Amino acid sequence: MNRRWKLRLRAATAAVSLGIWLPLTVAEAYPALHAWLHGGAIPDNDDCAIVAIAHGKVETANCDAPAPLPIPGLELALQDETFTFSPTRVFLPDCRGPPVLLVIS
Repeated sequence: MNRRWKLRLRAATAAVSLGIWLPLTVAEAYPALHAWLHGGAIPDNDDCAIVAIAHGKVETANCDAPAPLPIPGLELALQDETFTFSPTRVFLPDCRGPPVLLVIS
């Protein structure tokens, strides 16, 4: 869904919400309009949306769903190492090299 359609959907949702809320608020303020919506007289045990808004009986639902825990990721760092054997020819002077026999040293 591209950005233009998302904006249009949000605008339509806002317009519908406002279109529902405004008449209920006006009917709450004017009892004559409220009675007219009920057909002439407001019943004694009226439990319509207008009375619920007027008395603050609008309840919101609590969501008891557990919060998703982050899954620890495994990060692999690949190292580009190569090992090569490169013998170097170093000639040490006399008496600087390793002993020839272990008995002599």
